[in-house]
Parts: sequence; structure tokens; C-alpha cells
Amino acid sequence: MMQNACTTDRLRLPLGRKARVNILAIGDVGSTLLTGLKLLGGDVIDSIGICDLSEKITARWEFEMGQIAYPWVYDALPEVSIVSPERLFECDAFVFVASKGIPPVGSDVKDVRMAQFEANRAIVRSYARMAREAGFRGLWAQVSDPVDPLAKVAYLESNLDEKGEWDGNGLAPEQIQGYGLGVMNARAAYYAKKDPRFSSFLTEGRAFGPHGKGLWIANSADPARYDDALSAELTEKALTANLRMRELGFKPYVAPALSSGALSLLLTLRGEWHYGSVYRNDVFFGCKNRYTPDGIETESLDSLPEALLAHIREAETELKGII
Repeated sequence: MMQNACTTDRLRLPLGRKARVNILAIGDVGSTLLTGLKLLGGDVIDSIGICDLSEKITARWEFEMGQIAYPWVYDALPEVSIVSPERLFECDAFVFVASKGIPPVGSDVKDVRMAQFEANRAIVRSYARMAREAGFRGLWAQVSDPVDPLAKVAYLESNLDEKGEWDGNGLAPEQIQGYGLGVMNARAAYYAKKDPRFSSFLTEGRAFGPHGKGLWIANSADPARYDDALSAELTEKALTANLRMRELGFKPYVAPALSSGALSLLLTLRGEWHYGSVYRNDVFFGCKNRYTPDGIETESLDSLPEALLAHIREAETELKGII
């Protein structure tokens, strides 16, 4: 079902050397993601730039991160510095975490992710134009919700000229990846550890689709062991885990910032398998993939259950209906 995506000379992901990573917006998600990259990224990250509308916020986090170090080995962790908007795209990986209009805890909004689409779409559009003007050749890591549609916004908007006409001179599709599926997979694993009915997921399960509606958690990728009803139940648990956290009175941002953000980004920079949304069939669609010197490699599965394929096709259709 999955095939290797083509590559162009426009993607310069630094496999084999340490990367410069720049993060836009250091709020709850951004600061947690930053902390994860700082603590765990010394092997693949040279330095991290942070940018935010608030100079106090960037000053705070530059100060905080500068005081995190192993004793006597003071260069083991990536250095963190403040970067101006004009220099955001002087990097190997740009992490878009900016967001506007997140529904507050206690609101009656059911689809929190899609409620953010229009507001965040305008922000993505602005920075996609900046990436185009800068001739950016690195990775655009889309973390803000809704991850998958906004990844496509970045692709489309960066390739429009001043008249709004397509010229293909912006970001290549393989330069963009959405980072939202990692936490959905981790949430499925959380429930699978607690309920033996879902235990097969821990060794042979897969996650497919967007970070939100259209997600499908397969209890097994093996056609002989796939159970559609069991998969539907596990999918629902993963989909609504953020609502369970809101019911506790907290915003559900720590696990996404680390599982979808920091950990998945580090796996990407290491050239290792991870979950993320890649461009296929005119949408950014979440699956198991990795970056190689020859381009993006997506997991090749010889056969999938027809019921699972039907869910994947339905999710693709829904994503195409958004943008």
C-alpha cells in the first residue's frame, strides 16, 4: 500500500551531522517540546533557536535552558538562543508550534483541533510565504493543530506567486511533515497496556491517518489477526484521550509535545522510523516513515485487511474535503 516518496534537491535534511532547529512559539507546547529536544537531542542537534511574539517568554526560556547542563560536561546538550523572525529559516528544521484560539478547558467545543483551523491557517500562510522568500530547503515540522490540513496549507501557500498563482517555487512536499500521529499511537499503547484485549497492538499494531477525526488505530497489521471492532474501540479511546484530560481540568499538551513533537522529531533527524504525516494522494497522511539520503521511505506493507484499507481511504477523502 505504501510506497517510497520521491525526493528533490530542495530537501536538505542533515542526516549524519548535527542540525540547527528553530522553534516558532514557546507556549505550553513549544516550551515542553523545547525541553525534550534540549535534554534528549545532544546526538543530533547542534543548537536550537526560539522565537515568540513575547520577548519576555523567549528571554525566560533562553535563561532556563542555559542553566540545564551535566556537571563538568557543559557542551553535551544543544545550546538554546533567541532568534528573530527574520532569521527563522536559517536552520535545518523549522518547527511550527504557533497557535491561536485554543478553546479553554471547560468549553463545550467537541472537535478542539478543527476549531483552531481558520485562525492557525492564517498564521501558517504568513510563515509559508516567509519560507518561500528565504528559499528554505530544510524540514517544516508542523505541530500546531489541525496538523494535517495545516501541513497542506504550508505546501500550497508557499508555492503561490505574488498574484496568488501556482508556480512551484516554494516548499517541496517532502520538505513538510505533520507531527501529530505520534501521540495517538502512544495513547493507543497506553490503553493497550491497561486492557489485555488490546495487547496485540503493542507488538503488531499500527496507527494511520490524521491527528484527529479520520484516525484509525489497527490492533494488528496482520490480516489474520486484525479485528475491526476491537480496532474501532481502541481508536475511539485514542481519539478522546484529550477530552479525558480536559475533564480532569487540564489542557492536554504534555504528551503531544513530547510524543508527537520532541521524540518524533529526534527520530526524524536520526533517520529512524517514526509516525508523521507525509504527502500522498493530494493530502498529508499519517503513517510510519523515515527520512533517508534518497528521500522519504514509508513503510511497505504487502497486504492490509480490506476493512482497514476502507478506513484509510475514508480518512483520505475527509482530508481532501478540508483543503
